[in-house]
Amino acid sequence: MSITDREPQTLDALDDAGRKLLFTEARTVNAFAETAVADDELARVWELARWSPSAANGQPLRVLFVRTQEGKERLVRHLDEGNRAKTLQAPAVAVLAYDVDFHEQMPTVFPARGEMLRAAFADQSEKREHIAGYNAALQTGVFLLAVRAAGLAAGPMAGFDRAGVDQEFFADTSWRSHLVVNIGHPGADPWFPRLPRVPVEDAVAWA
Repeated sequence: MSITDREPQTLDALDDAGRKLLFTEARTVNAFAETAVADDELARVWELARWSPSAANGQPLRVLFVRTQEGKERLVRHLDEGNRAKTLQAPAVAVLAYDVDFHEQMPTVFPARGEMLRAAFADQSEKREHIAGYNAALQTGVFLLAVRAAGLAAGPMAGFDRAGVDQEFFADTSWRSHLVVNIGHPGADPWFPRLPRVPVEDAVAWA
């Protein structure tokens, strides 16, 4: 039997409740309840997020979960003023980063061509930085969906001093921070009114 003779696969689709949870009713949270977020809940978030796509399966996204008060105090001094209070309030915070030396993992994540890819990237630090940043951004979208899928709310923030965070937490490593995500359960008045979406006719083209 040839490939073309095989029956096509039918994929499952999310039901209405799943689409609401992940997309249509999901919101960025700005105020969190005091309900704790356990380490095993955060581990489940990563267990979902780690299956996201990335170029050549390079998987450059890295995560630092900050759960202690001491850790959050170290973090907030590098955040924009408007982001500090809600980060201190959040039960857990994820600092999402990308690994500029992701190529060292290529023999593990792409066994068929891993040694070749690792060697090809070895002397291309600028190219690796670009690839890592782009693909970590792709993986970050999946990470936010994973937070929602785990029954938690996410508050992503780009307003922070990246160099400061890197020096604080990632000194002498190949990780580079690119997003901070507060994680927990919604508190009182947790979100702003829903803002409009770009009109379909301005966002979608057909060919």
